[in-house]
Amino acid sequence: MNIKINRETLLKPLSSVCGIIERRHTLPILSNLLLEAREEKLVLTATDLEMQISLSIFSNIGGELSTTISAKKLLDICRALQENTEINMTTSESRITVKAGKSKFNLQTLPAADYPVMSKVLTGSNTLIRISQRELKRLLRQVEFAMAQQDIRYYLNGLLFELTANRLNIVGTDGHRLSYTSTELNQNYDKQEVILPRKTIIELIKLLDDSDEQVLISLTNGQANFAFGAIELISKVIDGKFPDYSRVIPVGHQNSFSVNRITILLSMQRASILSNEKYRGIRMVLGNNSLKLISTNSEQEEAEEELEINYNKEPLDIGFNVTYMIDVLNNVGSDEVIFSFADANSSCLVTVPEDSNYKYVVMPMRI
Repeated sequence: MNIKINRETLLKPLSSVCGIIERRHTLPILSNLLLEAREEKLVLTATDLEMQISLSIFSNIGGELSTTISAKKLLDICRALQENTEINMTTSESRITVKAGKSKFNLQTLPAADYPVMSKVLTGSNTLIRISQRELKRLLRQVEFAMAQQDIRYYLNGLLFELTANRLNIVGTDGHRLSYTSTELNQNYDKQEVILPRKTIIELIKLLDDSDEQVLISLTNGQANFAFGAIELISKVIDGKFPDYSRVIPVGHQNSFSVNRITILLSMQRASILSNEKYRGIRMVLGNNSLKLISTNSEQEEAEEELEINYNKEPLDIGFNVTYMIDVLNNVGSDEVIFSFADANSSCLVTVPEDSNYKYVVMPMRI
């Protein structure tokens, strides 16, 4: 069994699917990639048993193939070859020979029949959502940075996808901050919630294009499927109850000001240099048309930044984790941001003028 394919045709899809493969696995076959070629189509599949990416390449491959090969080694070989080389792959028993020009590599394979392919769940109810790749990528980027990273509350290590009427709401929180965004869909749905794992979200952001092409999302029992372009991604969902985010998003914070995003971002980054490395605290001191950002550390060093803002409400002095503020300023992408407060003990609400669906909440910290 052998096929031929151009290096450029193979390289980008190969890089895309290899992202989910873990380096160290108890099951050796999970370090491999499933290659299946027939009738002018080569399908690359990678899985870590929690999620699976399959990518179809349509090309004149001139043969058939069905095997599994080390993902890292094949990717390294492709990267090291010269541009526009034609690659020939031939399998015999438990080996595959990869030839390109005067280069020849002889690698081990494992049987395709042993590959743990995740199959689509076809039983039970199935909810279908259509959304453009650009829109889904924008929504995910607005909230993914607020996800927890290895919290024992496992349901926080992912994003909530909530369908309600004709809206898709996406929420991420790590218990100290919360990011919420929402978009209108072109049909009505019964209320439904799923929590998608962190790794799935990170891969989706990498794979989605800034195009108007549609993503077909299918939600079934314990599984979410995303199909777009030549890619199909299957992911398990996190079994758990996401916290009631609506209780965290404040309403009626009266003390607010608008500021240029880049200006305050750079000020926060400078002030953070002398913040305590462990707690990352920064004080936001609001006075008449003035905002001071003050940080100190255990060596009694201090940084202070002052910004002129349009503010004439009550004076406030509140502490926050500066990293949480920098995260939102790096990810919202608008020119202006609005900060709103109730009092010195309440959360901060960050919004943007051009997107009323976006809300970011940070809990205060004592400094």
